Amino acid sequence: MTERLIDTPSALFKRGPALRCWWQSVFFVFALLLPGLSPAQDASVRSDAPESYLVKKGDTLWGIADMFLEEPWLWPEVWDVNPQIDNPHLIFPGDTLYLSYVDGRPRLSLSRGRDVKLTPNMRVTPLDLAIPVIPLDDIDAFLMRHRIIGPEELETSSYVVAGGQEHLITANGDTIYGRGYFPEDERAYGIYRAGDVYRDPLTLEVLGYQAQDIGNAQAKSSLSDPVVELEVTRVTEEVRITDRLLPLDERILDATFQPRAPGVDIEDAFMIAVDGGVTQIGTWDIVVLNKGAREGLEVGHVLAIYQTGEVVFDEVAQTNVSLPDVRAGLTMVFEVAEKASYALVLKSNRPLKVMDKVKNP
Repeated sequence: MTERLIDTPSALFKRGPALRCWWQSVFFVFALLLPGLSPAQDASVRSDAPESYLVKKGDTLWGIADMFLEEPWLWPEVWDVNPQIDNPHLIFPGDTLYLSYVDGRPRLSLSRGRDVKLTPNMRVTPLDLAIPVIPLDDIDAFLMRHRIIGPEELETSSYVVAGGQEHLITANGDTIYGRGYFPEDERAYGIYRAGDVYRDPLTLEVLGYQAQDIGNAQAKSSLSDPVVELEVTRVTEEVRITDRLLPLDERILDATFQPRAPGVDIEDAFMIAVDGGVTQIGTWDIVVLNKGAREGLEVGHVLAIYQTGEVVFDEVAQTNVSLPDVRAGLTMVFEVAEKASYALVLKSNRPLKVMDKVKNP
């Protein structure tokens, strides 16, 4: 069905979370493809790169870029904007991409496979059909259920001290009581339970806790009361005494970030956990890194995954020797806490596992 919405960022952001997510997805694609936004680097074409590719539904820009380039995040360096095409920065199913060379440098150009019209004032074709950079829906769903709580945040956060009528609840509309620090004018809270402990594998420092999503609650009484009354608005399982109450924040991907290499050296970094509690890791799995904002990690940073080299016996020296680490994949940071981060595995050349290393690409 054709949509008719004023196509400006300010108007869309006033219309609520759904349209805001739509605009962020589209702007995210635009930001990645816009030439000149990434540092000047030479993009190397894969030896098996196709001369052309027909874009299909379900593709991601990362997957397409990986077909053509050795380093997919350098896509903006080879993108050739065609001024004859309306909105050439967006790619849609049915479009065809062509690989060519200009003055010895690789270029990717687009042939529009459908009519996508964007007028200055009115959007007349749904643009949410555009190919996303990565599976945004999967990450948004993950962020709804997961959160890293730092040790200090856990100690200072408010908590559930009792349930209505001397019992705890499993249904919307029930009452719970909270005690502790409630930020001024914050009425909406997430209910979380501290789960797995994230520790640095080398120093054993506690980096944070996995916050298990239990539900949401809305404050009903004054936040300055010694005990605050809250109404449960969403619940996934029974709320328990000591469950934590944290202000809700709109945790969605920053619309302006693009995959890029870190500007600082990342050392002694590892994948210390994986969503679901398994040990084997593959493409599109979400992992926990033992580095965060204090080490300079930011949303959008791409890191190479390495596996420790084998130990072999040197027949000449008659001693064991360790082979160099082997590059095994790529991961991208999408959520940063002070001492730990969530990252998405974008590429894996071999089976990965917890405690594989991550380094600057």
